[in-house]
Amino acid sequence: MKPDDPLLKILACPLDKGPLRLLAQTTEQEEALYNPRLQRRYPIVDGIPQLLPSSGEQVPDEEHEELLKRMAP
Repeated sequence: MKPDDPLLKILACPLDKGPLRLLAQTTEQEEALYNPRLQRRYPIVDGIPQLLPSSGEQVPDEEHEELLKRMAP
């Protein structure tokens, strides 16, 4: 998924219905969608976002702070 993909504008967190942020793939993590409000990460598998509540994982506070720094403009 690319950062300018129009699909990102309509995808929403299944729990709070708010917007999600794209996390690019890194050496440690696969590509994912992130909800900074709830600190939940949803995987993207074979280009398909897995947006079931049970698919999301809670992100620890330390990792959340690092993700916020990566997302800052």
